[in-house]
Amino acid sequence: MEKRIYKAFKALGEPTRLKIIKMLSFQGMCVCELSEVLDMLQPRVSQHLKILKDAELVVENKEGYFVCYTLNRDELDKLWHDFNLFLEAEVSSLPGYEKESARLDNLSCNEKVKEIKEKLKSESR
Repeated sequence: MEKRIYKAFKALGEPTRLKIIKMLSFQGMCVCELSEVLDMLQPRVSQHLKILKDAELVVENKEGYFVCYTLNRDELDKLWHDFNLFLEAEVSSLPGYEKESARLDNLSCNEKVKEIKEKLKSESR
């Protein structure tokens, strides 16, 4: 689950790809249409679409001579659902978070953190 979330958010973390997602939220579009709307060369748009497709955020459908891209709404819904489950999960229950969970449990008695907080308090007075 976490790998899929990471891949999707990495794909969405680039401004042009987020714009493409927004454009496709209105309607399906081919590369030439996206190229015109974004004022960008078609090969560059195609590269962005490939990344979005690899992250399973968009799907392509052949329509005659053209390939039309649409949002993969099912995958987006599943992504948001899984991300919310990730956020709601206890850190200790997540595989790969064992060290962070242990540090989190000991945070209140961490001397380094206490020193930094005390220093910040004294500086703000």
